[in-house]
Amino acid sequence: MAYRSVDPATGEVLADHAEATEAEIEAALAAAAEAHASMPPLEERIAAMRSIAAAFREREVELATTIAREMGKPLPQGIGEVRLVASIWDWYADRPELLADRELQTDWRGRAARVELRPTGPIVGVMPWNFPYYQVARLAAPNLLLGNPVIIKHAGSCTGAALAMQAMADATDLPAGAYQTVLASNAQIATMIADPRIQGVSLTGSERAGAAVAEVAGRSLTRCVLELGGSDPFIVLSTDDLDRLVETAIAARTRNCGQACTSAKRFIVHESLHDAFVERLAEGMRALRIGSPLDEGVDLGPMSSEAAAADLVTQVASAVAEGATLVTGGIRIPGAGAFVEPGILTGVTPAMRVWHEELFGPVAMVVPVADAEEAVRVANDSPFGLGANVFDDADPARAEWVAERLEAGMVSIGAFGVSRPELPFGGVKRSGFGRELGPDAVLEFANRRLVTQPA
Repeated sequence: MAYRSVDPATGEVLADHAEATEAEIEAALAAAAEAHASMPPLEERIAAMRSIAAAFREREVELATTIAREMGKPLPQGIGEVRLVASIWDWYADRPELLADRELQTDWRGRAARVELRPTGPIVGVMPWNFPYYQVARLAAPNLLLGNPVIIKHAGSCTGAALAMQAMADATDLPAGAYQTVLASNAQIATMIADPRIQGVSLTGSERAGAAVAEVAGRSLTRCVLELGGSDPFIVLSTDDLDRLVETAIAARTRNCGQACTSAKRFIVHESLHDAFVERLAEGMRALRIGSPLDEGVDLGPMSSEAAAADLVTQVASAVAEGATLVTGGIRIPGAGAFVEPGILTGVTPAMRVWHEELFGPVAMVVPVADAEEAVRVANDSPFGLGANVFDDADPARAEWVAERLEAGMVSIGAFGVSRPELPFGGVKRSGFGRELGPDAVLEFANRRLVTQPA
């Protein structure tokens, strides 16, 4: 069943939900169109957004427990996600000025000109399982501020989280069609995207899913935003504190069990530091506490599903068969649950399949380089271009030089990249296009309407 929630730590089936009927899909489209025509004033939308933020804060443990059971996120990380989501809703609610008109200077016939931001209509969001609340907030908050209704198609494994968010929206004074959850099939989503009542689609997911959505959106001339995979480089050219740097590297690779698009996946390390970095990274990986995401003190829960764990282990085995060295981990942990030992691959070369793939789990690749120029070449030798991280305590100017040349949508110097409501998020190349969060998010599905009139 497409909408089945399974606890990845135990294999227990938590819930089954039936897919939407064609009549339910049509009802959702009609309700969204009606909500677009009768969207309440900005002040009322902001009040609803504040109510949603408050609901997240009030229910943080319950909500974090839901995703711990549905996709394996350790409880403290889940609480962190819930708090970040509340801050996103509040950040947009606090900034109605993002919708302010922009005056333009023109000498055309003495007229005045301005650009107005206006809603375009209902937006479909196709959401993943790895950050069940956060991904939805990135789309829904700026669009409800703007006045676009949203229809959310969540991952089939996280229906409990999806329905919890629906209940929060239902408890506000927003029109019934302003925020909707549909348990749609892929075919139904394609039909919705092509429907003239839908004015945009946003997807966070795999390259394959992004290509499928973009194809349908292109045929119907529907605007889209795609946030796809990433194989983010973590470049180390020098450090004043290797132990601290390795701690950062472990967090960057294993947060959310390594199942984040912006996880650091390729560690590109100056050859003078490579061996010591690998040794300490392996020590740190082996020391991670692995177990149920509901248990206190657990660093690493299970992967999101049996299929996800099997895919990762297969990728690792393929790399080893092609000549890479598995320093530690990268294998299934015997017993119940989708647990994988955090691992490290060295000796990976461009001739290997894994060089150009995304390892969506707690396995790191470490590649030595001779200098900054080679670091840039290796970092950019990827189909992805989402985020990148540069560490060079000895030469900040060199770090800036490297950062400027990286093919990525987001670059962080001297720290692992963070997600904040005010910071635009998105990538280039096969990592997708468009931006979520920050001031730019309200522009993606806005009608930037030009108005001229007598001065």
